[in-house]
Amino acid sequence: MQDIKQMVEKLKANIAKVVVGKENVVELMLCALLCQGHVLVEDVPGVGKTTLVSALARSLDCSYKRIQFTPDITPSDVTGFSMVNMKTGEMEFHQGAVMSQIVLADEINRTSPKTQASLLEVMEEGQVTVDGVTYLMPKPFIVLATQNPLDFVGTYPLPEAQLDRFFMKIAIGYPTSEEESLILERYSSGSKPLETVKPICSAKDVVAMQQMVSQVYSAKEVRAYIAMIAQASRRHNALQLGVSTRGAIFLLHAAQGRALLSGRDYVIPEDVQFMAAPVLAHRILLSPEARMRSMTAERVLTQVIGSVKVPVRMS
Repeated sequence: MQDIKQMVEKLKANIAKVVVGKENVVELMLCALLCQGHVLVEDVPGVGKTTLVSALARSLDCSYKRIQFTPDITPSDVTGFSMVNMKTGEMEFHQGAVMSQIVLADEINRTSPKTQASLLEVMEEGQVTVDGVTYLMPKPFIVLATQNPLDFVGTYPLPEAQLDRFFMKIAIGYPTSEEESLILERYSSGSKPLETVKPICSAKDVVAMQQMVSQVYSAKEVRAYIAMIAQASRRHNALQLGVSTRGAIFLLHAAQGRALLSGRDYVIPEDVQFMAAPVLAHRILLSPEARMRSMTAERVLTQVIGSVKVPVRMS
């Protein structure tokens, strides 16, 4: 466990060469990586979404591809296509941009729903099927997507099935004045901090850490705590759709991942509370009345968690 904690600290320090502050955001992304989950980063333009994802990708010695989503990208650009070789007369498969260990889906909500749907199979099952032939993704495999808020011009909302494929949804937010001053200092000389980020973790290391997540112990009281949170969300009058069973499972895995990041081999209730909003907020649906009162999914989740008794003793 201590070896993993040391590796995580090295990754955080490496990413910090580019991303100033935002320790919680970096920790969430690393947790998703260990849990073999995909991440959706939503925020306004210019706060460093793409830079953050690129810094993580450069810190890992894995294959990496970036897909810049635009309205004219087709599903075959993403998954690949088969074409006749004019010399041999045989069908040949040409890999799409998604055939990589780390995939940056940049501005994913600027492409059409049809192209968005091309990611459904690969994000759920780690494979793509083209012309009846299935191609497996290399491991580790993770999709790190960025998107602008839906009220921006030229965006297409992600369907519920697509959102559900993302293990967590996070926001970066604006930096503090001190952080912004440091960012300006780094860029004042015309240097490119991203170019200084070198791989410090191999694909084999990542897979080994991913396998350890399932070994983190979760007491029955912690599992009951997560189940009660899910049940309470379904009864909350501000929610039209509460936490699903899949959401509860993902929350448990996220809590195990955070425990591992913290150097522990067991889950505590604080792990569940910390991971609840990133894992569950995009899976619940506010009622029309709650939206009229300008409530947010995060605020409602805080109320839900506050209504559930925290386990004191764990077996």
